[in-house]
Amino acid sequence: MRAKTAAMSRFACGLFGLSLAVFLCPPSAGAAALKGKVSASGGKPAYGAMVTVSDAARERRETVYTAEDGSFAIRTPYAGELEIRARLAGFADATLTRTVAASEIASVDLELKPFKTPEAASDALSASAFNARLPWRDVTKERPAFISQCNYCHQVGNATTRIPKSHEQWMATLDKMEKGLMSLLSAGEKATIADVLARGFDGKPLVVAQSYGASPTLARAKVKEWLVGDGYTFVHDAMVGHDQRIYSTDEGHDILWVLDRTTGKLERNVQPDIDLPRGGMFSGIDLPIGTFTGKHGPHSMAETSDGRIWITNALSGTLMSFDPKSRAWRTYGIPDDPVYPHTVRVDRRDIVWFTIAASNQIGRFDPKTETFRITRLPSNGIVRWVSQELFPTLLRIGSWFPHQAYHLNISTHPFFGERVLPFPYGIDINPKDGSVWYAKLYAGKIGRLDPETFEVEEWDTPMKGPRRPRFDKDGILWIPAFDEGGLMRYDPVTKEFQSWKIPSVGLGEYETPYALNVETKSGEIWMAANNSDRVLRFSPVSKTFMSYPSPTRVTVLRDFSFAADGSVCSSSSNLPAYAIEGGRAALLCIEPDGGAKDREALGVW
Repeated sequence: MRAKTAAMSRFACGLFGLSLAVFLCPPSAGAAALKGKVSASGGKPAYGAMVTVSDAARERRETVYTAEDGSFAIRTPYAGELEIRARLAGFADATLTRTVAASEIASVDLELKPFKTPEAASDALSASAFNARLPWRDVTKERPAFISQCNYCHQVGNATTRIPKSHEQWMATLDKMEKGLMSLLSAGEKATIADVLARGFDGKPLVVAQSYGASPTLARAKVKEWLVGDGYTFVHDAMVGHDQRIYSTDEGHDILWVLDRTTGKLERNVQPDIDLPRGGMFSGIDLPIGTFTGKHGPHSMAETSDGRIWITNALSGTLMSFDPKSRAWRTYGIPDDPVYPHTVRVDRRDIVWFTIAASNQIGRFDPKTETFRITRLPSNGIVRWVSQELFPTLLRIGSWFPHQAYHLNISTHPFFGERVLPFPYGIDINPKDGSVWYAKLYAGKIGRLDPETFEVEEWDTPMKGPRRPRFDKDGILWIPAFDEGGLMRYDPVTKEFQSWKIPSVGLGEYETPYALNVETKSGEIWMAANNSDRVLRFSPVSKTFMSYPSPTRVTVLRDFSFAADGSVCSSSSNLPAYAIEGGRAALLCIEPDGGAKDREALGVW
């Protein structure tokens, strides 16, 4: 009888839709739901507050945002002892633990109160607040190298990285970044940055206001997070496959994680071994112990029409395929001394294209013939030409002396800084003509490669630090400007740029947008805002930005990918993961209308 009743309920749910869901469609078995209100001091509704519910194992969490009246509603896929937290900029978190039974709809109200101490209020600020107050003598001349070379793998200014240090201690830290993570700073830039950080990160609390914005659009959203690995896991890119599972590369441990979003099951697939030492081609570099234990360094992913996942292995200089059905791996050695294969995309013919960052190349691989073609890009100057020609040799010599970083002894960057390499970074395919476009991070250029003639043309970008560009369906190229906190638009037909500065969450703060993607139906751009723990949504129609604050502090996001249900997915990959709030990386998806569906289902408006 119980099974028959449940079946009738499911039939009714599908027949009548969400409008009657609160009566006919309770949460599924094993799931719980909560609704209530969040208020600030004095009973005032807390508009735009985040309400996060974590499961009993603290492995999964889901978040919704409050409406103007402070109300929220959330359906979760789990039940039991749940942790419920409300958070809003300028207030201390309100947290409680509540046991909620399967299929129960619990009422929960939370009150946000002021911070008890200035230190507590300061600790809740994002890294962008602390970076904005660093005492640069000349911001325009001194700060660009700091943004370019000290903000790309992780936040600087979070609780882990802003610990007060002397000038000498900061020099040692910068040496470590140079030896282990290829930070390209000149000797003068290092000394300046060490001086500024020693004076700026003094341990004193900041008294500033930050606002992430609140709106009816934000109140419609929902964020889902699934924790991955441990404190040393370096989850880099994430991608939603044709099967709607999330695939994510663990660059530090040679693992491909596969997440079933429906069940929450996380599968761990280890890449096949290779005859290289730890660190692969970069074994001579002093890679972070604990974080990098592998040899391949899987970085970026793309999928061909047959369902195979193609992965650029940054450390082993190889291209690899993974078949999700058979779990079979295949490794392909890339010719012509590849140094750090980076971003990969697939064109309409299933040809695999990828950048090779440190050796200034574009790779093409045909899976049918299993053949490569490598194109050397313009060097953009004699210093860059010398550097890119020397780099493979330096790595080989350095590998004779594991983890000693001897390549630094004859490197050109201590004299010239980041300008020693063009560094082709992101890549994408123009849907209009199949041409291949790339961004040169350090040269400040975008380029076009003709897929038939292999001719190359390049243009200077109006803003510095172009990273991972993407095309929209109309053939317009959208480019994040990491170094200048902006968004660029390029029309290949008119050859005209447009630029927008990203709005900050506080006075004098700046943003570091790493990657973006364009949602096909709406044409809206979703992009990372890695300095202030948020995701941005840009409307090309209204030319306005929408901000989605992250439920987790120290959020550093990489590539974005779209699921069939409208979810916008990425990976939280600050390096190291233990600096992230809670100490672990996560895969996450934003459902732009997920919160609205929960409200309708639970009758909360």
